[in-house]
Amino acid sequence: MHDTQQIFAEFDRHINEDEKPSAYFDALMQSGAFPKTHPFEMLFALKGIEQNKEHHPEGDVWAHTMLVVNNAAREKAHSQNPRALMWAALLHDIGKPKTTMLRRGRITAYDHDKEGGRLAKQFLLSCGQSGEFAQRVTALVRWHMQPLFAIKKLPFFNPKAMAKETDIAEVALLGLCDRLGRGISDAHEIQRQEQNIALFLERCLEALGQKV
Repeated sequence: MHDTQQIFAEFDRHINEDEKPSAYFDALMQSGAFPKTHPFEMLFALKGIEQNKEHHPEGDVWAHTMLVVNNAAREKAHSQNPRALMWAALLHDIGKPKTTMLRRGRITAYDHDKEGGRLAKQFLLSCGQSGEFAQRVTALVRWHMQPLFAIKKLPFFNPKAMAKETDIAEVALLGLCDRLGRGISDAHEIQRQEQNIALFLERCLEALGQKV
């Protein structure tokens, strides 16, 4: 447990202090020094997990996660709890290794948000984090797909349940980091994704009977 907490502390320092946290994590991965002991093997498992190229041209789940973490590092000043946002960014797709499969020629990862919430909690508690912090991060991971569900008007959109567990504005912030985590640099596309997140917030407020 002592080694686990030491590794976690090092991860925690880089993810919260580095301007571009991916540099540290990618260096560990490329050098073969990334820890494979529990619970860090959950993150190591992201490497090589393929994604649908139409939605994720940036590469595998690890490549996507690194982009999301860097986005979160840029956006964390807007968060009410930057540390929770950063860990949610790192762990948001931790459920994909167990849920990714090929269906009718398409790569899918249905319910990776739900599986990810379970694994994120296990990860953080295994590293000696408080139940309160683990729950805060877990809720963001669990609900991080809601912006997409809202924008596409899918039946999985459940703002009332989400609002009971987490701050919708924090989900929106993580959602923006996630949606831009595809190597997007075009100003018009960035603006479109920002508008999508604004639409998500609008639909949440409407569903909750609050003023837009």
